[in-house]
Amino acid sequence: MVITDPIADFLVRIKNAQKAGFEYVDIPASKMKLSIARVLKDEGYISGYKFIKDKKQGVLRIVLKYDQNKTPVITGMKRISKPSRRVYVKCDKIPYILNGYGIAILSTSKGIMQDREARKRRLGGELLCSVW
Repeated sequence: MVITDPIADFLVRIKNAQKAGFEYVDIPASKMKLSIARVLKDEGYISGYKFIKDKKQGVLRIVLKYDQNKTPVITGMKRISKPSRRVYVKCDKIPYILNGYGIAILSTSKGIMQDREARKRRLGGELLCSVW
């Protein structure tokens, strides 16, 4: 099976695992997915992540986070820039997700980071996805 959009696959796997109430989800690893997982961990949307080596590209294990009522911390995720339609923004045009309650994840020249960090560093880039 060939996946044409690995980041959309990454987001959908997290969303489906949370709906099913799983403790963690295993996803085929890549450097970009590791960077997105780091941002999600730093922002408190997931409990943690771990890279597991295997014979191929490796596996990224995402430990999901729930509140005391077993409700997922991530209420929504949206892929913005797609392989068919790339979305680039300048630093002053980075959107606020839910008036600052959510985050936008960007791929900049200085690596993958959340919207707040990109605005602080005055960096624009490709708008990968939003999480709230």
